[in-house]
Amino acid sequence: MTFGSALKPKPPKPRLWALIDCESFYCSCERLFRPDLIDQPVAVLSNNDGCLVALTPEAKALGFKRGAPYFQEAERLNQAGVAVFSSNYALYGDLSRRFIGCLEATVPVVTPYSIDEAFVPLDQTLADRAEEVGWEMLNKTRAWVGLPTRVGIGATRTLAKLANRWAKKLSRVFRLPEAPWALDDLLAKTPVADVWGIGSGSTRKLARLGIATALDLRRLDPVVAKRELTVKGLKTVWELNGVQAIDDDLAPVPAKSLMSSRSFGAKVTEFEPLMAAIAGHCETIGARLRAEKLLTSALSVFIGTAHYISRPTQTGAVVEPKEPTDYTPALIKAARLALTSCYRPGLKYARAGVMAFDLRPAERVSLLATPAYLNQRAELMAAVDQVNQRYGRGTLGFTANQKAPWRTRFDRLSKVSTTAWGSLPVVKA
Repeated sequence: MTFGSALKPKPPKPRLWALIDCESFYCSCERLFRPDLIDQPVAVLSNNDGCLVALTPEAKALGFKRGAPYFQEAERLNQAGVAVFSSNYALYGDLSRRFIGCLEATVPVVTPYSIDEAFVPLDQTLADRAEEVGWEMLNKTRAWVGLPTRVGIGATRTLAKLANRWAKKLSRVFRLPEAPWALDDLLAKTPVADVWGIGSGSTRKLARLGIATALDLRRLDPVVAKRELTVKGLKTVWELNGVQAIDDDLAPVPAKSLMSSRSFGAKVTEFEPLMAAIAGHCETIGARLRAEKLLTSALSVFIGTAHYISRPTQTGAVVEPKEPTDYTPALIKAARLALTSCYRPGLKYARAGVMAFDLRPAERVSLLATPAYLNQRAELMAAVDQVNQRYGRGTLGFTANQKAPWRTRFDRLSKVSTTAWGSLPVVKA
């Protein structure tokens, strides 16, 4: 046996990358079962109907912006005739699965990136007809799922992402030009803030260096890029130069922390309703820990009043479970101790959250419990997770997370027309 025989060669890098993205995804999902809203302004609200998180081009043309508080814009939205919806995550999640399934029926490999977009590697055979493949994915998604999409094609993921932005303006399927002069001309017209991975902080740093466009960033000295933007920024420069520097997430790095938080539908002043909210977050954290095969050794609980009052308050506390755990009842017990230490009577709390940190791989080893007891807990949690995955989050829960008036507000929620029998569209002939 030789050492070389034990090594598996890496698969060749694709010739090109395509990024397919659903247009105004949340709004398009709402329009799918409301044909009367085609070409009409539509807006979707965040959790608790707090702010605008999705807008159609028609709504943006009226001057509305993402992130604007709904209570400030409600009257103007109504006067402008904008159809407003609460976030319908069950509907969006199901349509996202159908979107990815449609792509998987069209091309050999699909790498989902978010709820509404996916990268598609194009080997030499597919790259030879890249634009044809792009139109095939776009047309099939429209026909099978009903969602409008656009496709960007480039030599790297970063360039494909950039091509997708230009697809909004030039063509619904857009391939970046390969001729150096033509590509440079396009990059010179692209603000550096539009480059994938360049956030507001990096944009400010680059501005101080005189970097204003994607072409400027492409020509940035790699040593300066690494110093100012770390290795992540250096890879972005490489990718803009056509070097595939972003690896596949075949073995994702374990999360360093997990957080669940949300604003309330109504202000909360009493301890037990507040604890019910915290328990709900513990259920979410526990399910995510088990899904990622992690245990937590520390839990942070935080609560706060509305940020817009004259004297906003946020408090919190950290507590350590008796042992590293992913067992939801243990998380709830620890969170109750934390909440007891930071809760202040008389305040009107508007939000709460839980963060699990000091995470480590789950090994199901304990010095305080027998293996049989640990197996019982694992089997119980596995059963709860399976039921909730099949029938919807919250189908099975714990009494600490009881229903209460502060539950998140969804006053403008549409039907789940793809997964609930009672919500199926009705056709009258």
